[in-house]
Amino acid sequence: MPSATTPEDAYTAAPFVPDRGGLDALRRAAADCRGCPLHGPATQTVFGEGDEDARVMFVGEQPGDQEDRQGRPFVGPAGRLLHKALEEAGLDPAEAYVTNAVKHFKFARTEPRKRRIHRAPTLREMTACAPWLARELALVEPELVVVLGATAGRALLGSSFRVGRVRGTVIERELHGRPERLLPTVHPSSVLRADDRDTAYQGFLADLKIAARILG
Repeated sequence: MPSATTPEDAYTAAPFVPDRGGLDALRRAAADCRGCPLHGPATQTVFGEGDEDARVMFVGEQPGDQEDRQGRPFVGPAGRLLHKALEEAGLDPAEAYVTNAVKHFKFARTEPRKRRIHRAPTLREMTACAPWLARELALVEPELVVVLGATAGRALLGSSFRVGRVRGTVIERELHGRPERLLPTVHPSSVLRADDRDTAYQGFLADLKIAARILG
């Protein structure tokens, strides 16, 4: 079982992923994942949720502070913005599936009991967690995968991914043995951090409207 002293190239969630069962079985198994050291300081695994027959899957980076506390993806400020934008774009959040490339919150604290500060997962940590995402893709079989931000893009499309170069365009790629259509855009948290939040939001909304048109 990987620990903080295990070399990063040995990190993998593969032994914890069940060979059979639906999303509920996968979610239960993920609760006990010890595939990399991120499980240690995190409150709990935050697995994906939504419609098992969803035509569109949204993949973000990792859970944030609120997601880690509640055990559900996209329930913090970025999640609320995502739901607002989905509704404006004509996409029903209830008919989507949302998840993250990494299922545990990675953070640092400057002092005990101080606010937990987000830290981006390494590529190796994302690779270790990839078996969970591969099974989610295989079970949901979405028509379109909306990639939210640079970290999710690197997890799905490789370390050379740059969201600014390809956002709003459809990429066809085989992932984990399945042909997928992917639409990259920014992560909604980047909209919240933007100096000109309205312009950033309109750009994000425009990308989601492209997704809505693709799905018809």
